Amino acid sequence: MTDDSDTAFETERRAAQELLADDSITALYVGVVSDGDALETTFAQTAEDPQREGLQALSLLAAHVRLVANEAGVDPAAVAGDAATLAGRMDELSPGELADARDDGGAGPDPE
Repeated sequence: MTDDSDTAFETERRAAQELLADDSITALYVGVVSDGDALETTFAQTAEDPQREGLQALSLLAAHVRLVANEAGVDPAAVAGDAATLAGRMDELSPGELADARDDGGAGPDPE
C-alpha cells in the first residue's frame, strides 16, 4: 500500500468503527479480509416484523452492490449478477479460486 492508500484505509476504518459504536443502528453487515484472502463476515439485525428485516437486509445488499460498482466503474446490474453467481458457488470455491474467478472475468475453475 502507498502512504495515501494507508491513510485512506485508516480513515475509512475509523469511520466504520464510529458507525458500529452508534446504539441506534438496527442492522449491520461487516465483511473483513485478512492477509489478502481470509474472508470473515457477520450480519445482525433487529426489527419489529419480518418485512422490515427483509427490507433492511436488501438495503444493505443494494448499498454494497452500488459501492462495488462505483469502485469498479461498472453497472450495478453487472455486479449483482456476478455476486449472485459467486454466492451460489461460495461453498465450492476456495479463496484462491475466488481470486482466479475475479481475475479471469468470473469463469472460475472448470466444473467436474
